[in-house]
Amino acid sequence: MLPSLKDQRFLITGGTGSFGQTMVARLLNAGAAEVRVFSRDEAKQDDMRRRLRDERVRFYVGDVRDLDSVTKAARGVDYVFHAAALKQVPSCEFFPLEAIRTNVLGSANVIEACERNGVRSAVLLSTDKAVQPINAMGMSKALMEKVAQAHARNNPDAATKVSCVRYGNVMYSRGSVIPLFIEQIRAGQPITVTEPKMTRFLMSLAESVDLVEYAFTRAEPGDVFVRKAPACTIEDLGKALCSLFDVSSKMQILGIRHGEKMAETLVSREELACAEDLGDFLRVPVDSRDLNYSLYFEQGRMDREQLFSFDSSNARRLTVPEIESVLLELPEIQAELDIASRDRSRS
Repeated sequence: MLPSLKDQRFLITGGTGSFGQTMVARLLNAGAAEVRVFSRDEAKQDDMRRRLRDERVRFYVGDVRDLDSVTKAARGVDYVFHAAALKQVPSCEFFPLEAIRTNVLGSANVIEACERNGVRSAVLLSTDKAVQPINAMGMSKALMEKVAQAHARNNPDAATKVSCVRYGNVMYSRGSVIPLFIEQIRAGQPITVTEPKMTRFLMSLAESVDLVEYAFTRAEPGDVFVRKAPACTIEDLGKALCSLFDVSSKMQILGIRHGEKMAETLVSREELACAEDLGDFLRVPVDSRDLNYSLYFEQGRMDREQLFSFDSSNARRLTVPEIESVLLELPEIQAELDIASRDRSRS
């Protein structure tokens, strides 16, 4: 944790989720004065309260769809992490209006609540599915980014600096494929793969937190930050897990589900034309042109479109042994392997 965030007050929307719980632990360890967890799930809040037993953590039951509840939670806060979202691609395909209400209008409420309370900085969590989206979840997240960028463009003197981070699959997060594969492996079932050659980015929860911290300290209003993550095929991910758990690799091919892509894109070729390369990160600045039409019809932009995007098909491809090494760094995987080892010793 960067020292500038020490002794500050934080609000995490969707704070009972995988990212939120990791961020809460990081902030507490770094000496945060107060961390507020905002979510709809009172049962998970109670679980966190019992597990953490830290008086610096305060819990707020509410919904980002309700501006009043977010505004009350943000009073006196210095920084906001906005992680609350509908994230499941299939469910958003069947209920796209619900995705809009949470991911778009809810995000607008978070930004408004931050402005009303003079929050210094708010970082909104986005996804690779927001780039050239083909599903409702990605489209709603793309609109969330547009809401953040429009706030920066229309409010140059705003009290709150609003930016976004965009990342791919977070390993072992709630609803991700890795816990499902492990559950199937431990049950002696074949792992269910939609399409073996499908590629996805890989990022740990710790790396996602690092990305958010990086954006907090370096972002200008409207920026989108991306971490340069490696990628792998779903088939190789399944093989790596089977190897770690010492079982034969058996796969059941399901076919591509609603709204899925063969590859995900973190930065489009149009965005790469103006992106700033920061080593492990890319910064995509907001297009700050206003509605003076001469900028579009008489002057325009002179930078050339890139010939390629940064997607999971052209990112650094991990081999099966490399995937195993990455997985072994996850404490959740180590815990699962310990359980599997004890089960084998008892049998």
